[in-house]
Amino acid sequence: MDRLFFALASISGFLGVALGAFGTHGLRGKLTPDLLRVWETGVQYQMLHAFALIAVVFAAQRFPQGPWVGAGWCFALGTVVFSGSLYALSLSGIRWLGAITPIGGLLFLAGWILLLVSALKAS
Repeated sequence: MDRLFFALASISGFLGVALGAFGTHGLRGKLTPDLLRVWETGVQYQMLHAFALIAVVFAAQRFPQGPWVGAGWCFALGTVVFSGSLYALSLSGIRWLGAITPIGGLLFLAGWILLLVSALKAS
């Protein structure tokens, strides 16, 4: 499972860089400054949680008894929901998509708590 999370982190990091570049070079002038900031927020959180997935791989090796698998899935799904909803909002301008974003944020928070529990449960 730790290899899967490392692979997901790699894919997410790659996509984060690609989407960041696309936002800077392909969307500037096509989106309002507000929507471009929304896009950039999606990229920022995607990149941060790509590194969080790498932390999950570390936790898997260091704290094998902890709930690190749950943390990994929370980070992966949180990225899809949080960043994905912001990308969709930016491109479509449909504001209600922003109502989905906090679900991804809650998944991120749950992932961080589960990573903490992994460390605290270590013997």
